[in-house]
Amino acid sequence: MTSLFKAVPLVAPGHTRPVTHLSFSPILNDGTYLLVSGCKDGNPMLRNWMGDWIGTFLGHKGAVWSTKLSIDTCIAVSGSADFTAKVWDACSGKALHSFPHNHIVRTVAISPDTNQIVTGGQEKKVRIFDLQKPDAQPAVLSDTGSTSHEGTVKSVVWFDNNMVATASEDGTIKWWDVRNRQLVNSTTFSSPITSMEYSSQTGRLVATYGKTVAFIPATPNFTSAHSLTVTLPYQPSSASVHPILQDRFVTGSLEDQWVRIHGMDGEEREILKGHHGPVHCVEYSPDGEMYASGSEDGTIRLWQTTPGKSYGLWQGMS
Repeated sequence: MTSLFKAVPLVAPGHTRPVTHLSFSPILNDGTYLLVSGCKDGNPMLRNWMGDWIGTFLGHKGAVWSTKLSIDTCIAVSGSADFTAKVWDACSGKALHSFPHNHIVRTVAISPDTNQIVTGGQEKKVRIFDLQKPDAQPAVLSDTGSTSHEGTVKSVVWFDNNMVATASEDGTIKWWDVRNRQLVNSTTFSSPITSMEYSSQTGRLVATYGKTVAFIPATPNFTSAHSLTVTLPYQPSSASVHPILQDRFVTGSLEDQWVRIHGMDGEEREILKGHHGPVHCVEYSPDGEMYASGSEDGTIRLWQTTPGKSYGLWQGMS
């Protein structure tokens, strides 16, 4: 049944250049959560669950391509075109560590126990840094002795303390055991991977390549019977599955300025207009009540899953 309420997004301004990445925290003890964003202005930003600005992490000298929060939201990590990955105190905004690379860092993640971070980028290498020994040389995950992938590493996710998944423009997703730095499994897709995120509530990786969105069990020993692929009439730039209902997913695209909602069979349910530039990234909140989109227009927009419902800053709106 079509909602009687029109989807009206809340606009979260502050960035001055295209927004490249969005990541929500898990739900905190008080029922709220945080949102961290990466941007080509080089200034990652932290916001509360209603989109209000909390602070900006200052220190990068290039575009920030990826930002993540630790499970307890005490630590943030960012990867940048200035050839560094930085670790931040999310309470004070202070930079705790800066890890140099030899090329652009496109993606970062933090281990669930907050002891390590993983990075990837245009060096085609996936590195593990020990936050307990920040001066130590990082370990490189590789099955060839040099690089981790044959193309730029577009996404890394850390879904338990022992396992990391990495996705690349070479069209592969690889699973690595970080205890022994060994490759556990690898699967090849028909096009370069353009994005990949981990949906912790559903236990799935959500990846985009070509005109396809793939929903893959995070466990490395998955079979094709347990995965789902949906082909769309356009190329999605990013996708996120509803964490609770698991009956829909949201996408952005660089081909237009719209945010779309699809059923898991690919049926288009909604087209949401509001951005003034291509949509680089989308992400559902951990409670599924809203989703965020980041655009070339430099804004983050927050959309209600159920328009008209009393929730967050939409309370009292009609």
